[in-house]
Amino acid sequence: MTTAAMDDVVYPTIHARGRDMRLECQWIAPERNAPLVVFLHEGLGSVSMWKDWPRRVCDEAGCRGLVYSRYGYGRSTARPLREEWPVDFMHQEAQEALPALLKALGVDARTDKPVLFGHSDGGSIALLYAAMHPDAVAGVVAAAPHIFVEDVSVSSIGMARQAYVESDLRARLGRHHHDVDSAFWGWNDIWLKPAFRAWNIEDYLSRIACPVLAIQGVDDEYGTLAQVRGIRRRAPQTELLEIPDCGHSPHRDQPATVVQAVARFVGALGKPG
Repeated sequence: MTTAAMDDVVYPTIHARGRDMRLECQWIAPERNAPLVVFLHEGLGSVSMWKDWPRRVCDEAGCRGLVYSRYGYGRSTARPLREEWPVDFMHQEAQEALPALLKALGVDARTDKPVLFGHSDGGSIALLYAAMHPDAVAGVVAAAPHIFVEDVSVSSIGMARQAYVESDLRARLGRHHHDVDSAFWGWNDIWLKPAFRAWNIEDYLSRIACPVLAIQGVDDEYGTLAQVRGIRRRAPQTELLEIPDCGHSPHRDQPATVVQAVARFVGALGKPG
């Protein structure tokens, strides 16, 4: 494990997607001799957009944490505006970028197996990583993940485009991204492309061997409960947590419920039964 002071922000360089890139990373309590939870943000997220929530999880669970901004987000290397995300961008993140990041930070994921907490697109990436690297993950918490594209997702992402152009959304996101236009349009454009409607990761789910906690708000405006229930169909070891009065961001809408659920899940890993 890297030797960093508490809550250090570091910028390792990795090679992925055919280029070198610097990624914004923040360690939480790296001095703890405890499991590591890696936080994977949503389609418009970043290190700073998590606020103090990863710290709350790590303190409750007594674990270490790693929060990072993917390529094109936060203070990581920005995506050139002319560069389009490919339809399989989440597959690429799971297959190539996340393993490269862990290696650059000195984390041997086969001996120091991380728990992945992913939100939205990050949840999908966490599931793909667990399917592709089954010997390098201890467990997955997927909050509001996508395993296929639904009409409600496309509709809400279309409304986000309108809000970005017409409201103060751009200014609010700009506080969290070095190049806010790159971050927004990269995510928004690919999700609204006709080719993306066929995106589907259901066939990967049966390859997941580790425990899974799938969390979704009953009132999620970006997906129905068919997403998390579909995970359990393909990966029957999955535990479901469907939260009432909760939208697409369970960790923001019902933080205490999710913190407690994640801490319990992490604490149970490796215990018999």
